[in-house]
Amino acid sequence: MANHMIARAPFGSTGHESSRVIFGAAALFSGHEGRAWKIFETLSTFGINHIDVAASYGQAEVCLAPILATHRSRYFLATKTGERGGDAARASLERSLERMKVDHVDMVQLHHLVDEEGWQTAFGPGGAVDALHKAKEEGLTRFIGVTGHGTGVARMHLQSLQHYPFDSVLLPYNYTMMSQPGYAAEFAALLELCARRGVAVQTIKAIARRRWREAPERRFSWYEPLRDEDAIARAVSYVLDRGQVFLNTSSDATLLRCTLEAADRHTPTANAAHAEAALRADLTGHGIEALFVPGMDEVG
Repeated sequence: MANHMIARAPFGSTGHESSRVIFGAAALFSGHEGRAWKIFETLSTFGINHIDVAASYGQAEVCLAPILATHRSRYFLATKTGERGGDAARASLERSLERMKVDHVDMVQLHHLVDEEGWQTAFGPGGAVDALHKAKEEGLTRFIGVTGHGTGVARMHLQSLQHYPFDSVLLPYNYTMMSQPGYAAEFAALLELCARRGVAVQTIKAIARRRWREAPERRFSWYEPLRDEDAIARAVSYVLDRGQVFLNTSSDATLLRCTLEAADRHTPTANAAHAEAALRADLTGHGIEALFVPGMDEVG
């Protein structure tokens, strides 16, 4: 099989040239090692060199251990902690290192830091920010980031960046989210600040379709993805057309190759009006709905 090479770009000011598509390792939630090796064969085919995992992604970190044992140098490795207190955040990072059998990660991220109470705890005395900064000084991580979802996440990331020099932010970005004027304005402000400071911008939910309409439908994730290959290609191109951002892949492993193939074929959109018309048509043609709107930001 011929190898491809998805475009790479500087990951903020880290000095790492990351593939513009980042592997979202929530796809390894079940911990199926055989499936993991097949996934990494696919990642290698497309030149993906950046992994984004989290302590809360089921067995994903454990599943990564045998791969990292022989291929650690290939990947920028990032994990996340949902803890807000300092001792708990430090312990979470140490458990992640143990599960993946590595002595450090390239980046640890504060997972879903969007509520004010959690934010105050994380940034307060003895909070997660201080603890992770100390872990960085000790060499357990090279960089620190912050993630989140919901309509207020860009605003909260702006607040976080005013109080700590994070190396990366992560938040939703797709056509339906950017069709909300308030979110689009705050997203633009965040991108402007990140560009000035050299902060990497990761995006999630690129190929989201909508929330599951009935609870029994829920499978790999709390939301339903697109499955039409043409619609996926348009959604992927929408993200990659914004050269400043990276696209983190879906937790549905069955859509990984399709997403990577779309990214591999991507060229900058020449006719913006035509592209937007096609995205609008996808809203009705595929029943696409915003995952987050004001008043319904929580995960269903």
